[in-house]
Amino acid sequence: MGFWKKVKGFFQLDKTGDWKGQGYDFENWNGHIFGGLYNSGLATNEMVFSVVTRLANTISSLPIHLYKNYDRKNSDLSNLLSVEANGSMSAFEFFQKMEVSRDTDGNGYALIERNKYGKPTALYPLKPNCCLPAINRDDNTLWYQITDDDVIHAVVFNTEIIHVKHISANGSLKGISPLRVLRKTLDFNDAVQKFSLTEMSKDDSYIIKYDRNVSPEKRAAMIADFTKMVKEHGGAVLQEKGFDYDRFARDFNSADLKDTESITLSRIANAYNVPLSFLNQTTNTSTSNEQLMIQFVQMTLMPIVKQYEAEFNRKLLTSAQKEKGFYFKFNMNGLLRGDTSARTALYQAMIRNGAASPNDISELEDIAPSDLENADKRFISGDLYPVDMDPTLRKTSAKGGDDDGKETKVPDDQTEGKNGS
Repeated sequence: MGFWKKVKGFFQLDKTGDWKGQGYDFENWNGHIFGGLYNSGLATNEMVFSVVTRLANTISSLPIHLYKNYDRKNSDLSNLLSVEANGSMSAFEFFQKMEVSRDTDGNGYALIERNKYGKPTALYPLKPNCCLPAINRDDNTLWYQITDDDVIHAVVFNTEIIHVKHISANGSLKGISPLRVLRKTLDFNDAVQKFSLTEMSKDDSYIIKYDRNVSPEKRAAMIADFTKMVKEHGGAVLQEKGFDYDRFARDFNSADLKDTESITLSRIANAYNVPLSFLNQTTNTSTSNEQLMIQFVQMTLMPIVKQYEAEFNRKLLTSAQKEKGFYFKFNMNGLLRGDTSARTALYQAMIRNGAASPNDISELEDIAPSDLENADKRFISGDLYPVDMDPTLRKTSAKGGDDDGKETKVPDDQTEGKNGS
């Protein structure tokens, strides 16, 4: 128990609020922990490669910001996730590596480097096979062993490791690998492809018939002559008198291969929880691109994004920051904006109903904000009233009367120029 207390104390604040640890020393660490070759199985199937690429690139392209009570805040901490994860890696590459690990191994790990005050200064993605979660039996806390070649380089508390999973069973500390779930499907698809390639490479076979017996030498000469005739004339054979043959054409049906690929694509889409159309498989032609994107965002991206946000909020922010209203959040509005006409209708409704200011709309469209006086103000349409408002207090037109039936007098200066005056 003393050992765990000592190790755990390295990553805790002392009574004065100073950070006990002095950060990590990577000098003697093997580079394979952070880089090098890792056989994730990603390059074994082009269909899996396609879906993992789309998921990783989509997550990497989503803007993520640090907010305080809905106000965006820019700081060194937010730059770790939006600009540079560490001195050798951009934030885009960080998310790409994390998501590829999550979608192949089932787990994506990243080590948090802190300064002596406990502030996060860098994020390092770890190879999945170099990180092992473990429970301390002394107090049932979660720790992570960082290893390489069976050598334990560090044992860190769970708040020092960003860990995103594909999905995990109850009682399991690690996520389940989608490739392991799809192993039989991918093996069967590979076997069908190999068999098809073998069948396609085969030549037609023949049975040669002669109406008389021939010597072995003459038989060999006839077979050689027949083979030469087939090769030189594209399979055409000149049939002579007393000579006959039966042709066995190669029986390859491309429809069988297509059916197998369709089944494989469907199972891959189910395992990765993505719409089948995102694997270039035509499904319902009546579904619009906007509806497909909404389905992709709600069913696929939302659970992934929420998991990243939960890890960042819990492990990169202090308790004091969370109490003040700080939080990380991905912006997925760009994926749901629809076409130009749909966005225009939405923005008009938001401005007319006081839900957004002109500069709020400019931010959604990546347009430079305006410095005009009223650009940050919200407006409300003048033809809308609260349902419980006194009718006598509502605005009326110059030609009409109040809602209570009383006529409104039109000022003289508004009648000039009418009826020929």
